[in-house]
Amino acid sequence: MHKKISSLLNKKYPLQEHKKHSIRLITHKGICQKISLTVLCILLLSCNNKSTSHSIEVMGKEKIDSLAFVKQQEEEKKAAPKTAADITLTKALTYDQHTLAESYPYGKKTRVFQMDKIKEKLAWVENFQRVKNNYAVLQNYKNKNGEAPLVKDYHRNAYKRVSDTLGTERYQSVPLYHFGETKTPTLYGRDGSLVKLLSTDTLPMVKISGISLDGEWEVPKRYVKAIGDTVTFHKVIIVDVTNQNIMTVERQRDSEWLIRSMNPATSGRHHPPYAQETPLGAFVLQEKKSKMYYYRDGTTTIEGFAPYANRFTNGAYVHGVPVNNPKGAIKEFSWSLGTTPRSHMCVRNASSHAKHIYDWTKSLNALVIVID
Repeated sequence: MHKKISSLLNKKYPLQEHKKHSIRLITHKGICQKISLTVLCILLLSCNNKSTSHSIEVMGKEKIDSLAFVKQQEEEKKAAPKTAADITLTKALTYDQHTLAESYPYGKKTRVFQMDKIKEKLAWVENFQRVKNNYAVLQNYKNKNGEAPLVKDYHRNAYKRVSDTLGTERYQSVPLYHFGETKTPTLYGRDGSLVKLLSTDTLPMVKISGISLDGEWEVPKRYVKAIGDTVTFHKVIIVDVTNQNIMTVERQRDSEWLIRSMNPATSGRHHPPYAQETPLGAFVLQEKKSKMYYYRDGTTTIEGFAPYANRFTNGAYVHGVPVNNPKGAIKEFSWSLGTTPRSHMCVRNASSHAKHIYDWTKSLNALVIVID
């Protein structure tokens, strides 16, 4: 720019006058430089302001996006199914007699409470209760609602009784029909199984979805006891037939459970035709008897009673030490508790522990889960 000004000055003034006006040229040159610097500064400041403004805008947007991302992650975590890793178990005993440690000696071996498996079951309990369900229980104790029809494919088991392809016996069970195929059932549902009641508009059949069992089925209404949509299963009895122990747990809040007792137990043994194994699975605690009288095998003669009996499936109860005398006194403990399976299907406990369960739970509002 200063070269252009110099050229103009040369045209205006002769060479002999150039010295005379040199100061003026220098002055013009300095002015031009100053103008150039000023314009440059203004441009730089403008760019810088725009850049700063853009940076602030980007940072603000990133912060908003970050908060939205965190919120989305939290919502996804809440919506995701619970796993064993999400469950916490804290010992807070309300029954502290005959208490076993988490790991304890048994002869030359070590027995345990299977905490990981227990947490898996508790995660399952939490998951099916995350949405409101209209619950029901399958019931046919002693075939009181009628013997179930024969399923399509059946065989006779070690007890000479008819069973379905999964090994569930016909006796005391409920027929399960595929939708629209109500002439012959496909499987049997165990007495005490928890289900969702889907529809009653197909009377005399109702539509159910399994919780304790798999699939969706139609079932004759007489086998289904509705228990409503306000039930909460926050009390669970865990029976371990491998380690012969029993634990009671109570839900405190989301994913947090308290251990209320840890005791020895004795489950059912395989000894046809009378004694059967305690079945694996999840069942609703259905009824209570302060004394459950039982017959001598193969007769209708009352042999004795079991105190504080809590029935969960078929003739299986969680109860105290059996007394082989209908008029005898309650016994607190037996050397056989926590050893090997000896019962006819029931789960034997110390009598005071059976009373703890009897007093602690309500019928149709607690679960018995049997693991191996």
